[in-house]
Amino acid sequence: MKPLLDIRNLSVTYQSGSAALRDLSFTMGPGEIVGIVGESGSGKSTLLRAILGMLPDGGQCTSGEVIFQGRSILSYSPAEWSQIRGKRIAIVFQASGSYLNPIRKVGSQYIEAIRTHFNISKKTAYDMALNMLSGMGLQDPQQIMNAYPNQLSGGMKQRTAIAMAVTMEPELLLTDEPTSALDVTTQLEVLKRLHELRDRKGTGIIMVTHNMAVAAHMADQIGVMQHGTLVEYGKAANLITNPREEYTRQLLQAVPELDLGGQ
Repeated sequence: MKPLLDIRNLSVTYQSGSAALRDLSFTMGPGEIVGIVGESGSGKSTLLRAILGMLPDGGQCTSGEVIFQGRSILSYSPAEWSQIRGKRIAIVFQASGSYLNPIRKVGSQYIEAIRTHFNISKKTAYDMALNMLSGMGLQDPQQIMNAYPNQLSGGMKQRTAIAMAVTMEPELLLTDEPTSALDVTTQLEVLKRLHELRDRKGTGIIMVTHNMAVAAHMADQIGVMQHGTLVEYGKAANLITNPREEYTRQLLQAVPELDLGGQ
């Protein structure tokens, strides 16, 4: 089986000349969940943006390759990116709910996003949205669709944004601290839904987090980043019980208390 994603010796530099990623390599298979753990500034978010071709101004990939489903994608044209971004590779940011247009109802935005990628009627798109919002544990999806973003709590907006990304059934879902702003109960609900997405649709997930407990709970493989390099990468159980690097041991010792339901 060919890899879903193959990162080969990827380096990213910003305008200042500082290297955000240095010679980073890893491979993940279809349906695999990879946790990328590290402190702020370690390069985790830069990695996701590089995979999706969304580096900020002044950022550029200076070497290496990003191979998705057997094709190198760093040199994609805007037209090629429009075919892949959002549909085949989707991203959920830390505060994705803040990206919702404040002057449009959620339903209008959600239906438009679906119909951008699927040739379906508004009614079918509406039903898809209701089903996914309900699947995210939101109690009254019709009310959410009829609401403006400022009428929703932060947790509701974040779950709505995750639902919108998941609805596209991407082959690869990138998540950047998707639950860090949520209360513990809501965190568990969202993590459960992401796991179900993998199990049901075979979606591969890269989850960036500073929380080793979340990575241990979710991931098949864990990568530990420090100063733009991947200092350790391996099966989650092995890395948690037998870390090779002192930095990994420090992260494990600093795990915040989080009730993960005994899993």
